[in-house]
Amino acid sequence: MSAGKRVLELFRTGPRYHQFYDLFRQGGDNAERATALLERLMRDWPDDSPRLRLEIVDCEHEGDRITHDLLRHLHARAFTPFDARDAHQLVSELDDVVDYAEEVADFLGLYRVEAPTDQGIELARILHAAGKEIGQAMRKLHDLPSVRPHAVEIDRLEDEGDRVEREALASLFEGGVDPMMVIRWKDLYERLEAGIDACDHVANVLEGLAVKDR
Repeated sequence: MSAGKRVLELFRTGPRYHQFYDLFRQGGDNAERATALLERLMRDWPDDSPRLRLEIVDCEHEGDRITHDLLRHLHARAFTPFDARDAHQLVSELDDVVDYAEEVADFLGLYRVEAPTDQGIELARILHAAGKEIGQAMRKLHDLPSVRPHAVEIDRLEDEGDRVEREALASLFEGGVDPMMVIRWKDLYERLEAGIDACDHVANVLEGLAVKDR
């Protein structure tokens, strides 16, 4: 590592940016928690659903708080460890992950779903797996090369989510399924996939940051 690179790393991990990285860590932890709760909610539905749905709403509120604090931090600081535009995008994508998890939880109740489908459970599992990768990546944000393996895994999970969603939608139109069930689950599958896509958008920002850091 060159002398200039060592100096940059020293500034990056010093107290100047402690709050910056801590807020992103909180955002990653919140996305991981929201997706974990959604996986439990989907798998065990409708058991314990009111409590889990309220916990996911709490995550959504916490995500809004973290987003507000991060944006305020960015506007108040003249310097950030990486481009402020990338930081803004990362903040927004993290918030989207939690928002989609909350939407799915809300729609399960709104649509009065009686029982989960296997595909719904699988998509929620994939979303949580991607959420865990985000949580781990945000804890390493001060060392950008180390986040790349997490971004690569999220890309793989996004491909898996695409495949499961296609199979799930195809199964809805087979075997004379009730039209109302088709409408409800099509909406839920699409929102689950949108949540996985939001995780992939986080991964894309992280990969871009890792490339710029070289």
